[in-house]
Amino acid sequence: MDRAARSRTPTAADCRTPLMADVLHPPRPWARALGLIAVTLLGAWLGLLVLGTAHTPVGPMDTSMTLRPSLTGGTRIAVAPLGDLELSSHYAPLRLDVDVDRLDPVRSQALIAHPERFSGLQAQVTRDVTRGAAGLALRSCAAVTCGAAALSLAVHRRPRRALAAAGLALALLAASAGTAYATWNPKSVLEPKFSGLLSSAPSVVGNARNIVSDFHVYQEELARLVTNVTKLYDAASTLPVYQPDPSTIRVLHVSDIHLNPAAWRIIASLVTQYRIDVIVDTGDTMDHGSAAENHFLDPVSTLGAPYVWVRGNHDSHTTQTYLTHRRHVTVLDNGQVTRVAGLRIAGVGDPQFTPDRSVVAAGDPAERTAGGRLADALRTVRLAGKPVDIALAHNPVAVSEADGLAPLALAGHLHHRVISTLPQGTRLMVEGSTGGGGLRAMQNTTPAPVQASVLYLDRTTRRLQAWDEITLGGLGLSRAEVSRHLPRDNRPGATPTPRPAGAPSSAPGHHPR
Repeated sequence: MDRAARSRTPTAADCRTPLMADVLHPPRPWARALGLIAVTLLGAWLGLLVLGTAHTPVGPMDTSMTLRPSLTGGTRIAVAPLGDLELSSHYAPLRLDVDVDRLDPVRSQALIAHPERFSGLQAQVTRDVTRGAAGLALRSCAAVTCGAAALSLAVHRRPRRALAAAGLALALLAASAGTAYATWNPKSVLEPKFSGLLSSAPSVVGNARNIVSDFHVYQEELARLVTNVTKLYDAASTLPVYQPDPSTIRVLHVSDIHLNPAAWRIIASLVTQYRIDVIVDTGDTMDHGSAAENHFLDPVSTLGAPYVWVRGNHDSHTTQTYLTHRRHVTVLDNGQVTRVAGLRIAGVGDPQFTPDRSVVAAGDPAERTAGGRLADALRTVRLAGKPVDIALAHNPVAVSEADGLAPLALAGHLHHRVISTLPQGTRLMVEGSTGGGGLRAMQNTTPAPVQASVLYLDRTTRRLQAWDEITLGGLGLSRAEVSRHLPRDNRPGATPTPRPAGAPSSAPGHHPR
């Protein structure tokens, strides 16, 4: 064989094609597996970044939901520009990110135009979230399989490896979803973590777990909530029908505090925000009426406005005597009349002291008897040409005896508001519990609301022009509502009902709440 032929003869090295190289020196199985896992994880992550976001309307909001790799799992809710809220909702290598993109003006306006739809808003939000989660699950499956397959095909250039990567990505996603389901913690909403401007959110009413042990923090922050809400209400008020002027007499009606120390800070805040002229308390400030409770009453002298008080069925004569000696406090009983902030106010204490178990409660007959004493006093001062503007008693049964003798009667006792007009024209306003039912309310499943009212009276006629009802969520809750109401004869287009001289200035007919 000549030299040229020998030069064309293949050698052993020449026969080693890439496939033969793999046969002669195959990669180790663990290295191949690690490579497949690395490519799968990276591809799945890229797939989620590019394709894994589901845009979902939730109620009036537009949101974006995404799954992201994570070492600890959980849920992050971003509310731009306020900050983030994090929940330890589950433990898995995936985190759920929810971005609140915007508040849709069309859906929001529809809610405002049709308030009745608010009753079904919770069910709608639940349906929207469920639909969005299902859509996110489908998109995530497609995103991880496509991302893993595409990256594996680009790296290995072998369709079988790409299919293996896609299957592995889908299996890992399913395993992560199963782990999240197994570790799901619906109570995580009770202990959220806040960042950004939302970091001040827990200070609204304190942490749910130590609300009882840190009660002083709760009462301070609830008072701050009242301040902020009343400022917002004042700034955003769209009530041109009645705007109180500086000469309007403003009366704050509170009742049934029942030893809740948070009530004092709430009252002080309302006095400041509404520029209150006089505070009227229709009793049950205490719970047992014992002398040991008396120091609970000390803040009444520092609330920033005169304090007019009548005894309730949980207030003893010991309580009444202690309050009589407090500065800026006027105690009314047996039809006594006082003049404060330009108003003539008369009141009678509750004839029953129900914490005293040695005495059988006398019931409504005793209340009517006490109300009769109040009515006699009102007739006397009326004949003297000094009619009373407001009649007070703790029990509505008692103060109803003053019907026709005063334009306005205030009471408590029921722990919920009742507004009505009595047969002879007196407007009866029963206030809810300004103490949210007292500290005993913590024993209830649903906390009782904290309620108070601001009454606006004309300084010349001393007639009721309007009133604001303030309602706060009970112990541990952050809900706050303020609503304004007008008497019938002070509404647009109303014709004042003519009254004979000396008759009470009140609106005839029942006023619906």
